[in-house]
Amino acid sequence: MSQPCFLLDENMAHRTIRKLLLQREPGIRILAVGQSGAPLIGAPDPALLVWIEEQDCLLVTRNRASMPVHLRDHLAAGRHVPGIFIVPQRMMPWQVSDQLYLIWGASLPDEYQDQIVYLPLR
Repeated sequence: MSQPCFLLDENMAHRTIRKLLLQREPGIRILAVGQSGAPLIGAPDPALLVWIEEQDCLLVTRNRASMPVHLRDHLAAGRHVPGIFIVPQRMMPWQVSDQLYLIWGASLPDEYQDQIVYLPLR
């Protein structure tokens, strides 16, 4: 992955986050669950993991409860993911946008592979 693609889970303020990111950098590839070309709303977490693996996108979600379990199962099945970012409830859309812009511009290929990273970055 040269510059990452992002998939925003349906529980994110995806319209605002997408708008803010695309204003800064129109070349960012950012999709949201439920959009054309992305998984459908209500897609189970294991299906999201398969999708991000196949599409080489980083998942951005607030699902801190079950996502670690689903990732463990996904990896145990011999699969991989480019990475998962878990966003705390208190984080505002502009803060998420800032974090994703930093990740987009400064990440190394495969830097987050098979990992869950909790935002904000430290």
